[in-house]
Amino acid sequence: MNKYVCLVCGYEYDPEIGDLEGGIKPGTKFEDLPEDWLCPLCGVTKFDFEKI
Repeated sequence: MNKYVCLVCGYEYDPEIGDLEGGIKPGTKFEDLPEDWLCPLCGVTKFDFEKI
């Protein structure tokens, strides 16, 4: 699975880890994140992320 990086703060979303504090379980692909999911560090939307 691909990792994605926030273009604003550099946070890396790793699908194998998910975002437990944000209610996203491990194994959740970036494409399957809810549209209202926000970067846990800076609060931007998933549209401000780029595949790495």
